[in-house]
Amino acid sequence: MLKNKTLKPNRNVAHTEPEQAGKVQKNRFLKFLTILGPGLTTGAADDDPSGIATYSQTGAQFGYGQLWTALYMLPFMTAVQEACARIGLVTGKGICSVVKDHYSKTVLYAVVALVVIANTINIGADIGAMASAAQLLVPAPFILLTLLFTVVILLLEIFTSYRTYSKILKWLAITLLAYPLTLFIVHQPWSTVLKATVIPHFEFNFAFLFIITGVLGTTISPYMFFWEASQEVEEQREEGRIFHGKPQISWLHIKKMRIDNNFGMVFSEFATWSIIVVGATVLHKSGVTDVKTAADAAKALEPLVHSFPNAGFLAKLIFSVGIIGLGLLAVPVLSGSAAYAVCEAFKWKSSLNLKFKRAPAFYSVICIATIIGLLINFIGIDPVKALVYAAVLNGVAAVPLLFLIVRIASSQKIMGQYKNGWLSSSLLWFTFFAMAAAAVAMFYTILK
Repeated sequence: MLKNKTLKPNRNVAHTEPEQAGKVQKNRFLKFLTILGPGLTTGAADDDPSGIATYSQTGAQFGYGQLWTALYMLPFMTAVQEACARIGLVTGKGICSVVKDHYSKTVLYAVVALVVIANTINIGADIGAMASAAQLLVPAPFILLTLLFTVVILLLEIFTSYRTYSKILKWLAITLLAYPLTLFIVHQPWSTVLKATVIPHFEFNFAFLFIITGVLGTTISPYMFFWEASQEVEEQREEGRIFHGKPQISWLHIKKMRIDNNFGMVFSEFATWSIIVVGATVLHKSGVTDVKTAADAAKALEPLVHSFPNAGFLAKLIFSVGIIGLGLLAVPVLSGSAAYAVCEAFKWKSSLNLKFKRAPAFYSVICIATIIGLLINFIGIDPVKALVYAAVLNGVAAVPLLFLIVRIASSQKIMGQYKNGWLSSSLLWFTFFAMAAAAVAMFYTILK
């Protein structure tokens, strides 16, 4: 006769649901990380040394007066970069290749010239800023440090595979956190900060318009347009989704691209907002209204960490890590986007997936742009001023390029079912007119 047995609870079952939930959450997070790519690196590269200098100068000179730009630029910046990425996804080509197929040679060469000139100047300013930041930590000659950074950047671009290089760029994006982290170390007048974030403030004078044009230019920059579009093409090639020159895409690919792009732009603008707040709270309130050197900018962080041991060194370390890390990220993006533009215009092979022997023109443009940028540092231009002027130049150069991007992204012939919707078109046109108005107003105040 069978005896009744008391069933013992299965202890493993009690933990099954939480464990499964944990695994699901982990898998979702890992899946999210795999989606991140061109949008994340483009967003992080947007806060390059030129951006950091411009935002620091904004906070120092005008306090919280231009803090609202970080919030209000976000939807427009996101729309512009989404359109550029979508152009790359849908056409399987970079922006210059599309311009070459559908516009005159005059337009094509003007586009290439704008990108190459603006990017080369920006490269020089960024390399100089990296060297100046490194001098805060290492007592080495400025020239030696600029040469060192140039060599390291070129070696990484030329001799690493795209798969490895894209991972390096993703990790370098983490250095952008150096600035938001400092935001919460010191007490902030949050009510004032939040009010300045939401309510726009304007001053119609050259200084205000010059800096705001720089803020716009370093946030919505030409090199970002070309880089993200070309990187979407690189991703497609890496995944084997381009057949006979035509990409195989669906709305799912568009959705993933938008997630990546949106995250990158939010990440970028939060860092922008943080840098302006720190500059306003520390520098402007202390009567420092002009950031002239890397040391000046580093001092903005020193009061924030005064309670820590070796506060001065820690402040310099935070600043230097941010500048150097983002410089290592941004300079390859600048030279790479210039190389994509030139090679697409002349139908030369252009891909970070290719070795030097298979794409000599592409890597030669990268080397030439980087070396010319390096040489700019030897003609006696102040590194911090060069950064701000580079940002203003980007703000002016972006205007005609935005016009082309709107036209391309809205074209049924080029984009088919993936052309702009009404919201995207509205945001893009508003961005174009706003940046054009800022540039015109700046020049008007010069001539007045």
